Amino acid sequence: QVQVMESGGGLVQPGESLRLSCAASGFSVDEYAVGWFRQVPGEAREEVSCFSPRYSIQSTGDSVKGRFTISRDSAKNVVYLQMNNLNLEDTGVYYCATDDVTWHCSGRPRFWGQGTQVTVSS
Repeated sequence: QVQVMESGGGLVQPGESLRLSCAASGFSVDEYAVGWFRQVPGEAREEVSCFSPRYSIQSTGDSVKGRFTISRDSAKNVVYLQMNNLNLEDTGVYYCATDDVTWHCSGRPRFWGQGTQVTVSS
């Protein structure tokens, strides 16, 4: 079964950093694309960053460019989202997600984790 599970969220002050982890099972992060998304209550879920190993695609949303970086650890089968210089607008529930081998960070994937809360507050 294709499954992903997020961890690493928490409460931080503006300017601080967090690293989120997405543990993958049932597939290899060297073969499947994995994306990070976030959602604020009452607002649409937005793509934050995505990585496709097949085409070496790395995408980052405009609001987080220069601050967030996606990476993977093949041995651990984990995808990370390094979040630096966090600001209040980064608050939300962060999800990782994937799909079958034909998905390469375009459109909405089907397999989602449960989400991890990131709260940036002064």
